[in-house]
Amino acid sequence: MIRPLKAWQKMTASDLSNVTLQLEDSLSSALGRYLDNWRRNMTAAANALDNTLAEENFKNVIWYLAVMIGMFAFIVVAMLLAAQVMEEKDIGFGMVDSHKDAKVAKKLGLEEEGSMYVFKADRVIEFDGLLSANTLVEFLLDLLEEPVEVIDNPLELRAFDRMEVDIRLIGFFKNEDSEHYEAFKEAAEQFQPYIKFFATFEKSVAKELTLKLNEVDFYEPFMEEPVTIPGKPHSEEDLVKFITEHKRPTLRKLRAEDMFETWEDDIEGIHIVAFAEEEDPDGFEFLEILKEVARDNTHLPELSIVWIDPDDFPLLIPYWEKTFKVDLFRPQIGVVNVTDADSVWLEMEDEEDLPTAQELEDWIEDVLSGKVNTEDDDDHGDEEEDDEDEDDDGEDDEDDGEDDEDDEDDDDDDDDDDDDE
Repeated sequence: MIRPLKAWQKMTASDLSNVTLQLEDSLSSALGRYLDNWRRNMTAAANALDNTLAEENFKNVIWYLAVMIGMFAFIVVAMLLAAQVMEEKDIGFGMVDSHKDAKVAKKLGLEEEGSMYVFKADRVIEFDGLLSANTLVEFLLDLLEEPVEVIDNPLELRAFDRMEVDIRLIGFFKNEDSEHYEAFKEAAEQFQPYIKFFATFEKSVAKELTLKLNEVDFYEPFMEEPVTIPGKPHSEEDLVKFITEHKRPTLRKLRAEDMFETWEDDIEGIHIVAFAEEEDPDGFEFLEILKEVARDNTHLPELSIVWIDPDDFPLLIPYWEKTFKVDLFRPQIGVVNVTDADSVWLEMEDEEDLPTAQELEDWIEDVLSGKVNTEDDDDHGDEEEDDEDEDDDGEDDEDDGEDDEDDEDDDDDDDDDDDDE
C-alpha cells in the first residue's frame, strides 16, 4: 500500500507516531539486508581472521549504515517539508515499501529504490534533482503550470530571449484550436518541466522571430541562433523524435532540478566539466570563452560540456575540491570519469591568464581524439610509484654497501689485534 505523508502543522500526536512507525518500518526493511551482510562479515572475520580485520569490518559496516540512515532520513524530511508547502495545491505525498509493497511498486512502474516519482494524469515523472525541499517544491510548481506558455507581446518576447540556460521551443500557430498547436502541446507534456515550450498566435511576434505559420524553432542553450525543425506541420511524434535526438546540448549548466539526469547523460563514461563562477570576473570571462567554443563546434555530436557554477552548490565545493584536486576559486576545465571520479584537468601555464578560445578548442580536440584521458593520470601515478620503488631500492643498496664496509673495518681491526698479540 501507499502510505501518505501529512504536513507538520496538522499532525496530531497519533499522526506523528504513525509517521515514526513508517520511518522505523522502512528503515528496518531497507537496512535489513545490510545488517545481515554485517552479521555474516563479522562471523566470518571472527572464525577465520584476526581481531584487527574484524574491527575494520565493523567500522566499515557501521559507517555504511550511518550513511544509509542519514540519506533516508534526509529524503523523508525533504518530503515532509514539501508536503507542508504543497498541501494547498492538493498534491499528496506517499511512500512505497519496495519489499512489503513490491506488487504495488511494479504496478505503478516504480523501478529504482530511493527515487521520487510524480504522477500527473497518465504520466509518471521521475524527479532526478537535488534532494532538498525547495528544489522539490519548485519542480512540482513547474509541473502544475500549463505545458506551453503563450507569448503575445514584446516584453514577454524579451524575457524569452534571455532564457539562454534552458532548452526551449517556440512555435507560431493560427489559434488555440489549431490541431497543430494541440500536437505541440501534447509533445510539451512529454518533456515538462525539463524543456520549456512557448507558442505565439501574434503575427508581430512571429515576424520578430522570423517564424512562419505552423513552424517550430528549437533553441539549444547558449546558442545565438535556433534550429528550425524541418517538415512542418509537425505531429506529436515528429516533435518528440526530434527533441529526443537533439536534447543533449553542446554546453549545458548543471542545475539542481535535474542534476542527476545530467550527470548520468555521459558520453562513453566521461564528462567534460567546467567550473566557473558567473558572478566572478574571471569566471564570467571563462564562461564567455566556453560559449564561443561551443558555438563554433555545435556540429560535433560527441562534444558536450557540463558547466558547474560553484555558487549554486556551496556545500559540494569541499567535496569537489578534494575529489578532483582543483582550486574552485578560479575557473577550471577537465575530463571526469563518471565511474570512479578519476579526472585530468587543463594545466594553465600562466595562472593570471585564462586560455584563449583557440587553446581551449585545441585541448578539447585532444580530449575527443583520446590524447587526453583520465588513464593518463593513472599512468603518471604508476610512474611515480615506480620511481619511489627505485629510490627505495637504491637506498637499500647503499645501506647494504655501508654494512659491508663496516664489516670490512671490523675484520681489519681484528687482524690488528692479532698482530699486537
